[in-house]
Amino acid sequence: MTGTQIAWAAVALLLIAGETVAPGVFLVWAGIAAGGVFLVLLAVPGLPLVWQAVVFCVFAAVLVPVYLKFLRGRGRPSEQPLLNRRGEQLVGQVHVLEQAIVDGRGRLKIGDAFWIAEGPDLPQGVRVRITGVRDMALQVVPAE
Repeated sequence: MTGTQIAWAAVALLLIAGETVAPGVFLVWAGIAAGGVFLVLLAVPGLPLVWQAVVFCVFAAVLVPVYLKFLRGRGRPSEQPLLNRRGEQLVGQVHVLEQAIVDGRGRLKIGDAFWIAEGPDLPQGVRVRITGVRDMALQVVPAE
């Protein structure tokens, strides 16, 4: 095995190991591309360094989009998709306006937290149904 082959194998291992330090799934694919160059060098040992770099760039340019298109987000669906999405958990609930909605904005008190409420102008004390969330403001309509 030549020094260049060992160098590409080491680069591949370092990039893949680097994924544990800086997770984001990008370094894995760059590491696999470096491993691909190592395999190419096993087949073509005298490949000039410039062509090795070209092969690495081509492998990386192909592998990263393949990951983004076909493999990203294919994990197991969450049993609690609204976890840490407090505003979205409130959709459908009915609450009393703490502060009247004037010019489209008012305030709701839910538990010990105050939320901005957006919707049609309504007086204080009216029951409203939460229909959505936009920019941390609850979208409301009068409850029926």
